Amino acid sequence: MSVPADVVIVGASAAGLTAAETLRRRGYGGRLTLLGAEPHPPYDRPPLSKHVLAGAWEPDRIALRAPEELTLLDAEWRLGRAAAGLELSARQVVLDGGERLAFDGLIVATGVAPRRLPGADLAGVHVLRTVDDALALRQALLGGPRVVVVGAGFLGVEVAATARTLGLDVTVAEPQPVPVYRPFGERIGALVARLHLDHGTRLRCGMPVRGPIGAGGRVTGVELADGTVLPADVVVLAVGSTPATGWLEESGLPLNGGISCDERCRAAPGVYAAGDVASWPNPHFGTRMRVEHRTNATEQAMAAAGNLLGDNAPFAPVPYFWSDQYDTRIQAYGIFPADAEVRILHGDPADRRFVAAYGRRATVVGVVGWNAPRETRMLRRLVAERAAWPGPVGQGTATGNSHEG
Repeated sequence: MSVPADVVIVGASAAGLTAAETLRRRGYGGRLTLLGAEPHPPYDRPPLSKHVLAGAWEPDRIALRAPEELTLLDAEWRLGRAAAGLELSARQVVLDGGERLAFDGLIVATGVAPRRLPGADLAGVHVLRTVDDALALRQALLGGPRVVVVGAGFLGVEVAATARTLGLDVTVAEPQPVPVYRPFGERIGALVARLHLDHGTRLRCGMPVRGPIGAGGRVTGVELADGTVLPADVVVLAVGSTPATGWLEESGLPLNGGISCDERCRAAPGVYAAGDVASWPNPHFGTRMRVEHRTNATEQAMAAAGNLLGDNAPFAPVPYFWSDQYDTRIQAYGIFPADAEVRILHGDPADRRFVAAYGRRATVVGVVGWNAPRETRMLRRLVAERAAWPGPVGQGTATGNSHEG
């Protein structure tokens, strides 16, 4: 395989930056262009729902690299410019405005876009994906509003925890029976619910949400499917996301819940994908997945860049993610299928310090730690080594209804 002379990376966040750094570290000396829809240099997203939203960190603290480090990459940065199309046969990326960037090698790291609901255009309704979103929401919270968070996935519960820490009146509306039902199922989700109830957050779980409602162009509440209205001055929509692939719809690349890649992160000859936008068959678990977690963005970008240079190596990680809420840190390794059995391997949920394992098809496929970082790091080897299930007998077992994470 010949080394490409011109590499274009679409997406200038964590995955795109890591891909560029990997190429240079591996000795790539060709032309390198990074295209980013946001005007900001690469920054870290996990702190947005916590430290930045709370006002504890200013935006400059989440920069992934100092300006001089970005300069050393010897790359052409096109920030504030979105990709509008891809012409595979011509090997060109089309920018908004019609400009074209030629490439021999392409890495797509465009991430995801937040889903919205009817009524999302009302003043006072927010989403949280970018640093500008976080700053706008932070400003809105300064007035002491009644807050309704729609969606109790990890983003939703983190925003709720931050708002409650600021002393605000917070309600979370979630169609599933408990928070974080995806990925963890009812048992762990019930513990997250109790955590939030203990801190004064109101939960309305198990009822579909119709959407925000308002008067005079401003939000006044959130309507549930049974007609109940939850009063609100600020509404945060945390109802999931969709892969940012709209610009690729006419490209000929395989798109199915993301950019469909092979196990080497390749979507087409010379075209690779990394991070939230990429779907690939993970050989470690024998299943196709798309992972929206910060650690995967970095690891997959390294793999994609290496394979673009000719490594030809399958990408077979054990996904890892974490969530901070109040004084609790939840850590997770692996996947969490709907038909998995859950077993406590360390500690006791009643003490709010434990590690649980998820088993499926006679194999440990996931580990979740709750305020037990050392034990969770130790027990993650069960996933990495495909340990047999059932493993060591803990303090109890339960059947979990969860979804792949």
